[in-house]
Amino acid sequence: MTEKTDRSFDGIAAKFAHNIYSSTKGKLRQLVLLRDLAELRLLQQPCQILDVGAGQGQLALALAAKGHSVHLTDISADMLQLAQQQAQQQGATNVSFAQIGLAELAATHRQQYQLVLCHAMLEWLAQPELAIAQLRQLVAPGGVLSLMFYNKDAKRFGNILFGNFDYVAADFQVKKKVSLNPQHPLAPTDVMQWCQQAGFSVLAKTGVRCFHDYLRDRSQQQSHFEQLLALELQYNRLEPYASLGRYQHLLLQAV
Repeated sequence: MTEKTDRSFDGIAAKFAHNIYSSTKGKLRQLVLLRDLAELRLLQQPCQILDVGAGQGQLALALAAKGHSVHLTDISADMLQLAQQQAQQQGATNVSFAQIGLAELAATHRQQYQLVLCHAMLEWLAQPELAIAQLRQLVAPGGVLSLMFYNKDAKRFGNILFGNFDYVAADFQVKKKVSLNPQHPLAPTDVMQWCQQAGFSVLAKTGVRCFHDYLRDRSQQQSHFEQLLALELQYNRLEPYASLGRYQHLLLQAV
């Protein structure tokens, strides 16, 4: 069995930007996260935020534009360079950057934050359960972790719908990895258990892309985007739709 390793996006940052962030799935994901975060009471006034695995920083910079101070970290120098370029173009002065992994950050960083963001990172890590405990060290008592992860249940559901039966039977293991596909989709029941064991309570759960990825006519992802977005925002906190989101977004309070 191949040993699991953490994934860096050095060398493919531009490809990632085009295929993910510039697509309707990236745009929808961003808008759902911003809606969820906007409802947090702690963001009603200027707040210090840590973004772990910040990538190209779109969400962090959107929060910085609202007056919050954001510290962006990532293991990928290429990703952080793109984030810095965006910050310069936007004239953002309330942002800082550090190329550092979560394990080192948790071991050396003494500051705790009222809000920590960790979005679409957990599924790229070799030890996601340990990462939850490390994130807890960075959240101030009573503070919030915004955690979004790739939903294994939704991946199974989608692949069965599209007839990929052998792929599902093999538990999504393939000989040739697709570079932008998450390596380790996570079972929501496992993530919930890890979060509770680390000392978090669940404030809210949202499905991200509950309908977008299942459209039979994928051209409607662009042609009917506004209608699709409205439906996602209307239903993505209600079951069974919330649990069918390609990603799960959890707002977790440090207890």
